[in-house]
Amino acid sequence: MKSQVTKNVFVAMSGGVDSSVAALLLKQLGYNVIGVYMKGWSLTGCAEEDATDARRVASVLDIPFYVFDFESEFKKAVVDYMVSEYAAGRTPNPDVMCNREIKFGLFLKKALALGADYIATGHYVKIKNDNSKFKIIYKLFSAKDVNKDQSYFLWTLTQEQLTHCLFPLGNYKKSQIRAIASKCDLPTAEKPDSQGVCFVGEIDVAGFLKEKLGKKPGPIKTIDGKIIGTHDGAVFYTIGQRKGIGIKGSLPGEQGKIYYVAAKDIDTNTLWVSEGDNKNLFNKELSVKNINWISGEALGLPIKCLARIRYRQPLQSARIMNYESRIKNKTVIHNSKFMIRFDVPQRAVTPGQSAVFYLPAEALAKEGTNNLVMLGGGVIE
Repeated sequence: MKSQVTKNVFVAMSGGVDSSVAALLLKQLGYNVIGVYMKGWSLTGCAEEDATDARRVASVLDIPFYVFDFESEFKKAVVDYMVSEYAAGRTPNPDVMCNREIKFGLFLKKALALGADYIATGHYVKIKNDNSKFKIIYKLFSAKDVNKDQSYFLWTLTQEQLTHCLFPLGNYKKSQIRAIASKCDLPTAEKPDSQGVCFVGEIDVAGFLKEKLGKKPGPIKTIDGKIIGTHDGAVFYTIGQRKGIGIKGSLPGEQGKIYYVAAKDIDTNTLWVSEGDNKNLFNKELSVKNINWISGEALGLPIKCLARIRYRQPLQSARIMNYESRIKNKTVIHNSKFMIRFDVPQRAVTPGQSAVFYLPAEALAKEGTNNLVMLGGGVIE
């Protein structure tokens, strides 16, 4: 068996400061670090610049550097998926799919085939193993930097994948990562964080989708059925959206009113809106499919937990229940459908987005940690 100092780690280097410092920290720990830039499908033309930045960092660190070309696989698994989900009336999370299919799918598989013991990324999340149940169980925890915590995007990870994963940044704040990069003269030390969808960048996502799916004008109706405008196609809008709906407020009696998307009917191509934070924007229950439990083990119901239905949303108290029967002494299995019942109604529950679950505060004392323990997640229906 290899000693820790000779174990091979393939680091996914995106050309940003986070993955650059991840590679640096692992090298300082004595790992044999190999840098890899994953070439995906992109509209922004930034791939060449990012690859160059990653290569420059690898040169400073004096580590091998390779480019894995996943362009065609990325387009099929992430881009085409996003477009098809929007066409079906859902609002997908392409970053979750990119993690599942590319970073912890294709990249992990190829790295292991080339002799890797581990892969590592610049995600802000913690990983620990628990040997208390006669086998090693890997657990994911929220990061030290609560403003950068990215556990929300990693709910699809399995025990098999986590066995080969390292997350060096989990115990650092972003400011510390910048400081380390500057101290070590890494070329990416001052590089701004990337924004927007991973492959679309900062360009208009709606414009990209309209080019792919084509405009299909339809009525905008208030909850009571009054037509107050025309939209470009119901599939392009997200529950809770305010900007870009296309309501000018010029109709008699509509001046100064603020509307939000409350629902959309894809079959009739109708966009339903409500004024202000109307009760129609809130739901106390939602159903979730394609569940994945991080532990790899089904959990008994009901489960009291903390949950969020979008990135960076403050955690909400909730209970996970069996959807079909509502019977409490049932067990949720992988990929089954289940229901979340929140203590407080949630605004803009959006089909296609991820619902992610954590242990509640009272359970953390048993874990001996102040960090949130991630249970898993699923896709909102």
